[in-house]
Amino acid sequence: MHVLKISMKMKSIILKVFLAVVIIVLGYLVVDSIMEPVRFENEKATREKVVINLLKEIREAQIAYKGIYKQYAPTFDTLIDFIKNGQLPVVNIIPDPNDTTFTKTINDTTGYTSVGEIIFKNRKNFDPESIQYIPFSEGQKFNLSASVIEISKVRVPVFEISADYNLILFGMDQQLIQNLIKKQREFDRFPGLKVGSLTEASTDGNWEF
Repeated sequence: MHVLKISMKMKSIILKVFLAVVIIVLGYLVVDSIMEPVRFENEKATREKVVINLLKEIREAQIAYKGIYKQYAPTFDTLIDFIKNGQLPVVNIIPDPNDTTFTKTINDTTGYTSVGEIIFKNRKNFDPESIQYIPFSEGQKFNLSASVIEISKVRVPVFEISADYNLILFGMDQQLIQNLIKKQREFDRFPGLKVGSLTEASTDGNWEF
């Protein structure tokens, strides 16, 4: 009889411990399900910031290329070669000594500096080849296109560089990625990050409006 009472007591303790574990596990799952979208948004914001900074640098290189060649680089190979070997003038702007109104200036070219040293000067051990790869995507490349469109009978060079969220957010929760892409498409927005446009004369990024 004494043994039976101990056995019943042990069963009661085991049951209580089991229920406590179940409650803890369920509580963790509930909290985790709530926190997962928060973690997703935080990681998304972190990755977007890195990709946007790179797209800004690529845009600057494209604008510099157009300043010399009157068109945008059509491929990354062309743009990378320009970054490696291209030279940009160093201009010193001084007041025109013959201008008594003190409003005119003279642009004096004092020398030339490589494109890479100007645009990517804050990058330590910068490799020009790296600009074509989407951060976090395990080696996938940006889509780069360049063309010429006609606006009011004037031919205007345009370019576009883009990366889909599937690549920017590679390795993250696939269902949340698909939900994000679906939402972007519902609002007729590009499901990722891009800079420039092939249909209008714009060098804006889609994060800028």
